Amino acid sequence: MTKDVRVGIIGLGNMGSAHARMIAEGKVPGLRLAAVADVRAEVAEKFPETTFFESGSELIRSGLVDAVVVCTPHFDHTRYGIECLDAGLHLLVEKPISVHKADCERLIKASEGKDVVFAAMFNQRTDPAYKKLKHLIESGELGEIERVQWTITDWYRPDVYYSSGGWRATWAGEGGGVLMNQCPHQLDLWQWLFGMPETIWAECQIGRFHDIEVEDSVTAVMKYSDGKRGVLITTTGEAPGTNRLEVACSRGRVVLENGKIEWLRNEVENREFLRTTKNHFGKPDLWRIEIPFENTGEQHLGVLKNFAKAILEGETLIAPAAEGMNSVELCNAMLLSSAEGAEVRLPMDSVRYERLLKERIAASKPKEKVDEQGAVDSEEFAKSF
Repeated sequence: MTKDVRVGIIGLGNMGSAHARMIAEGKVPGLRLAAVADVRAEVAEKFPETTFFESGSELIRSGLVDAVVVCTPHFDHTRYGIECLDAGLHLLVEKPISVHKADCERLIKASEGKDVVFAAMFNQRTDPAYKKLKHLIESGELGEIERVQWTITDWYRPDVYYSSGGWRATWAGEGGGVLMNQCPHQLDLWQWLFGMPETIWAECQIGRFHDIEVEDSVTAVMKYSDGKRGVLITTTGEAPGTNRLEVACSRGRVVLENGKIEWLRNEVENREFLRTTKNHFGKPDLWRIEIPFENTGEQHLGVLKNFAKAILEGETLIAPAAEGMNSVELCNAMLLSSAEGAEVRLPMDSVRYERLLKERIAASKPKEKVDEQGAVDSEEFAKSF
């Protein structure tokens, strides 16, 4: 294929509109914006020269597109995704690919045997800092990973954020809170860098800081079969927050924080030193190394460019959509563990979690007080990253 790929965008919220603008402005070689769809007819004004549909299904059936980017509310990702795959269209799904593992399984099954490119929008995989860390891990430079701790508490959200839509922070509207809304990228990076754990224990506090029905504070412990342990702490109620990823390894400790990677490197691996030293209180000597990297990468634009090249040239995907189930499973397992008060073993029983979610959705209620004037605008949204 040498001609441009005709792309349709379903869902013109903040993310969908941003993707559509990048494509319409010619920033993604090989992609041409051919159609957009949204249930709100008034948003057609954003792209007056592009064919508009009030239904994503109509766009899919229109024959005007070769590929679709799904940017709808979370619960519609599975439905529209399956429709696209069944229609033989290339597909890029915004995060998360589905709300729960059972829906991920349905979506991924629909892609089997289809000659299409099926990708997920995990743009932080383009970030040079995380790419550098992945290289250090996979090259063996760090030695054995002993412990991982990620504290991500810079998601602070005041009440006005949650009151900007009746669907926000509800089980029926979003399928979860900080894990499903703010943390999918970090959960994806966790499994991309460190793999999937054997078991998860978590405490997910419902409405600790806000008057909401979903979790806004989470502490999770992940156990791996090789003995390493991981701790994830996240919330939308802490200020000032932090974003600190600490990786303890046999060759020292690596910390990603404040736009820097610092490696306190052991001259002698810790396990070798503890077996050979004659000093009762001895410790390996250290080198303090700051690892350089450039900016934050192309992010969403980079994934869109990769999507185009995967269709046109067969380029390897940055984030195959099938890998998107891992981050959803981590999220689901944490919520299930908290609800049951017990560790959850992975792979998780997807039916077990789906049953819990359906119970919570059945009891879910839209907010009575909604600030229609407080909708999040594009500029505010961009600053939230």
